[in-house]
Amino acid sequence: MTRRECARRLALRRAAMVLTAGVAATFGLAGCDRFQAPAFKGIDITGAEYAKELALTDPDGRRRSLAEFKGRVVVVFFGFTHCPDVCPTTMAELALVKRQLGADGQRLQGVFVTVDPQRDTPELLKAYVTNFDPDFVALRGTPEETLAVSKHFKVYFAKVPGKTEDSYTIDHTAGAYLFDPEGRVRLFTRHGTGADALLHDVRILLAEK
Repeated sequence: MTRRECARRLALRRAAMVLTAGVAATFGLAGCDRFQAPAFKGIDITGAEYAKELALTDPDGRRRSLAEFKGRVVVVFFGFTHCPDVCPTTMAELALVKRQLGADGQRLQGVFVTVDPQRDTPELLKAYVTNFDPDFVALRGTPEETLAVSKHFKVYFAKVPGKTEDSYTIDHTAGAYLFDPEGRVRLFTRHGTGADALLHDVRILLAEK
């Protein structure tokens, strides 16, 4: 065998190896696509060791927990009724998503947790959440309970003094947690993502088996 023939065979062998590797990679990726995790718009926190439980009192004096909402996608948002923008926008988007789901809207549960128990009385909270949707639930705790729950959910909040004692505002985490129908925390969605993104993620969670 001449040197030229040897080089030619070596080149053909290398080309065959590259082609084989490319085909294998293609089929491998195709197989992965079939089992690819859902493409959420929000931040996937599946398996998180925080934001696992919530037990506070509703405006009617009933102790509520996330366990009672099993079978529904639950969206938990921490805010306060005097909030000028983030809170009403978030709640309005959630109400819009529920309407857009049609019949499946009954499987979406909104939960509003106040970080301002000092001003957010049970009566005010009830009127606030039902203004967005009559099935949304408002929860309120003592200052100590509020602090404990916020820490468990890794939610920040801090009072910002106003011109008078009662005119303060509150800086707080602008986002919501999504729980799947099995009661597991799955997503954190930031404020400003929009109703379409939330609708997309809720539909994925509702479709899971």
